[in-house]
Amino acid sequence: MKKNWFYALICMSGLLFQTAWAQPTEDQKLSAFFQTYLEHHFQQQPLQATMLGDHHYDAQLDDISPAARDSWTKLAKQTLHDLPKQIDYKQLSRDGQIDFEIFQNELKHQLWLTANTHPFEEDARTYGAYLNDSVYTLLTQSTLPLETNVANAIVRMGEMPRIIAEAERSLTNPVRPILETAIRQNTGAIDFYEHDLFNYVGDNPSPALKDAAAKVVVALKDYQKFLTGPAMARAQDNWRLGRRRFDEKFILETDAGITAEQNLADAQAEFARVQIQLYIISRQLWPQYFPGKTLPADDAIGRRETVTRVINAVNQEHGEATNLVADARATVENIKDFIRSHDYLRLPEPDHCSVIEMPEFRRGNSLAYLDNAPPLDPQARSIYAVSPPPSDWSAQEARSFLEEYNSHMLKILTIHEAYPGHYVQLEYANRNPSLIRRIYTSNPFVEGWAVYGEVTMLNEGFGGGDLRLRLMQLKFYLRAVANSILDYQMHCTEMTDQEALRFLTEEAFQSPGEAHLKIIRSKQSTVQLSTYFVGRMAHYRLHQQIERELGDQFDLGRYHEAVLAHGSIPTKYLPELVHQRLAQPR
Repeated sequence: MKKNWFYALICMSGLLFQTAWAQPTEDQKLSAFFQTYLEHHFQQQPLQATMLGDHHYDAQLDDISPAARDSWTKLAKQTLHDLPKQIDYKQLSRDGQIDFEIFQNELKHQLWLTANTHPFEEDARTYGAYLNDSVYTLLTQSTLPLETNVANAIVRMGEMPRIIAEAERSLTNPVRPILETAIRQNTGAIDFYEHDLFNYVGDNPSPALKDAAAKVVVALKDYQKFLTGPAMARAQDNWRLGRRRFDEKFILETDAGITAEQNLADAQAEFARVQIQLYIISRQLWPQYFPGKTLPADDAIGRRETVTRVINAVNQEHGEATNLVADARATVENIKDFIRSHDYLRLPEPDHCSVIEMPEFRRGNSLAYLDNAPPLDPQARSIYAVSPPPSDWSAQEARSFLEEYNSHMLKILTIHEAYPGHYVQLEYANRNPSLIRRIYTSNPFVEGWAVYGEVTMLNEGFGGGDLRLRLMQLKFYLRAVANSILDYQMHCTEMTDQEALRFLTEEAFQSPGEAHLKIIRSKQSTVQLSTYFVGRMAHYRLHQQIERELGDQFDLGRYHEAVLAHGSIPTKYLPELVHQRLAQPR
């Protein structure tokens, strides 16, 4: 008996030891806590799940009634309250602490947006995501079988009358410049369901899909009457966010450790510096384009004339509107070859990036964008979408647009959007083991990396010293700097459209067509336009710091991979984490 009792005690002690040993770490507890939150969030907002690559809810579409939206806020508030109670911050690893802070800031950001902005009442584009992206994303970026995606798309199309009904109830205070874009995009959506949808589903679309699409077209045409009629009749131009709210949003959204006013001062100083560089390059190009003609006087007016005339001359070197996508596609291999041969970084293999023509319902804000493979479905393709001139533009407007995106500028655009910009960076980010970092991306990191790449690629020799390419890179970078200034001035001062147009065309050397689009975009978003410059300065300053520290031991490819190894994190964490990564083998 004693022997059996002693044996049982030993066994029990072993079990207790194993149980203690198996207790989750604080990092694991944070991961489990976040996964629980994410599951509730996806149940409330199925479209978010789809956009992030979780396909469990692809046959559902959000309940966007006021009561449902209140429940979204309650979940965020409760999660923010519970986070420090359930997770001991001090017991987390340093990586875990950074994840905790990212998650916490994101919840605060969500709640601030709910309290200070009203997209369902003011931003008609909000409903477009449910009416367009909910189906388009299923058919273009899901790795599920095509028949499954089509079946889910049909179910979602059946939900669209409910979305439209809520839009007509809730869109009580539409902002005019945003509504005008929503109307244009809804026209594109009608065309998508009438025609383009069937390009994604094979040669023989099912009768059920055709029937569902036909019903959506009828509903969207009725919705267009609402947008152009009752909604437009009550539209207002109350788009300015105001200084207090802009400052608050800037701190939450950039999470870069600087204020909006500090960023504005940096941008104004950088704007003047880049203008001087543009003049120097333009003066060198002057004899090539104006042989035998005297250079304008070296004063403020003459320098502006020199830059403007040289840029206008280079702008004439462009393709046709019908070839814009093909021209962008043609830049890709040349850029990738340079990246490989100069060990700029290791490119993702296999390559999942496709260059396509931007769908009409996505047009209206920019020439191009990158839809990266969703973090929860990382084997899906990424889409580099390029927009021809909008179909309702005049011949003069379209020509101005093509001049702005001439053959040299297209190379800079591809560097920014794809290689080594957004596509490459976000592919690296999708490999990060932290779910929090894969889900939440810092816009300054993402946009800043892309802008940083434009100048760094040329500094490393891309383009063989072609001054036309450098001119376009500086012009494109000046645009990023101008974005920050415009963003602040449009929302924190009484800057008029005419003042903005003069600033963009005369000081930032943008074409009237591009400047017009940027003014519209500045009214439709806040802070996002500032993220390009905020992030670029953080990336460039860190590069300079590390290169000085390492001297001859600095390895550009190794450095870039160290920057990308941590996900799309707020840039304030980069110095610490990059130093840590560089202490390890490549």
